[in-house]
Amino acid sequence: MKKFGPGLLFAGAAIGVSHLVQSTRAGADFGLGLIWVLALSNLFKYPFFLFGPKYSLATGETLLHGYKKLGNYVLIIYLLLSLVTMFTIQTAVTIVTAGLAIELFGISNNITIWAAIITLFSLIILLIGRYRFLDNLMKFVIITLTVSTITAVIFAGFNSTNTLELIQVFPKDKIGIVFVVAFMGWMPAPLDLSIWQSIWTLEKKKKEENIKNSDVIFDFNVGYLTTIILGLCFVSLGALVMNGSGEEFSNSGGKFANQLINLYTSSIGNGAFLIIAIAAFTTMFSTTITCLDASPRAMKITSKLLGFHKLNNYNFWIILLASGTLIIFAFFISEMGLLIKIATILSFITAPFYAFINFRLINSHHTPKSFRPSLFINILSILGILFLTSFSIWYLTIL
Repeated sequence: MKKFGPGLLFAGAAIGVSHLVQSTRAGADFGLGLIWVLALSNLFKYPFFLFGPKYSLATGETLLHGYKKLGNYVLIIYLLLSLVTMFTIQTAVTIVTAGLAIELFGISNNITIWAAIITLFSLIILLIGRYRFLDNLMKFVIITLTVSTITAVIFAGFNSTNTLELIQVFPKDKIGIVFVVAFMGWMPAPLDLSIWQSIWTLEKKKKEENIKNSDVIFDFNVGYLTTIILGLCFVSLGALVMNGSGEEFSNSGGKFANQLINLYTSSIGNGAFLIIAIAAFTTMFSTTITCLDASPRAMKITSKLLGFHKLNNYNFWIILLASGTLIIFAFFISEMGLLIKIATILSFITAPFYAFINFRLINSHHTPKSFRPSLFINILSILGILFLTSFSIWYLTIL
């Protein structure tokens, strides 16, 4: 278990809105018809996520230090993109987490109060425990999440009257196309998570000085495989339980959580309520706390590299992110669907930038030859860049 760390943090950050909300909706609306989206997204994004820990192991630096070597303009673009997306992303994941907390704990039905509690609780954990606590917590969360989710799928399989068909579909209407793009945007995660992965890798190396490079890559691959397996689980749950039910999801965080859990328990049985609720809540809490940790770390390093020394402070950025999240939350409480759509589509449109920069950096003279990608990974990377760029351009043309 000591070998695991950044890979499970990656899984914790990735398995959130993309799985619980988007994957479940994909299964509910299209059955197993969008498995191709999940498969291609995971395949073509894999190299760019892998480059995060590989670059850190090769150089002892984060990807952000590598971006600096490519030119300040790369860091400035990253800074601007992060300022646009980090508050929206944090708000989106917190809304879903708060809605699920209402269903699981039932102490209060006020989603704003729960959002504040979750944000402040996560903030305290991170300010006191930092990486070491997060590393240990995430091992427990991911194990709980995996066991409860697979159990839920087994329950659904035995109790569902829906038949699963592997016929793949491509939506032709604008609403369906927008959903596919949003689904791709966060499946398995936004590409800037590769930066977080490189930061966590260095933190892990500090904590476990004797850990081998091969163990770090193994850890990443386990985390990545976990996101794929659980993505398939949530699509299957949506298809088995919700497909054909006629239920339309609410854009309100509290109502969405209630619908999600009630639809599962109505088909699987009320006895499975606790399993479903724990699976859903741990999914979103893991995303909430890892995102709240990673964005401030990245912004701190970026500020330092750009010479903004007064902003080179983790506590400043994490408090700013927590405060900004709650402020946005107060104004967009009823627009969970819109927030998630904005955040996921922004992630998809910016994906080609991160893909190209990571590919360029890992193949540059800044990376030792022994750590540069194999021919196969480079070919997969080029195909990935073409895939992400083509889809982004195509989507922008139909807006």
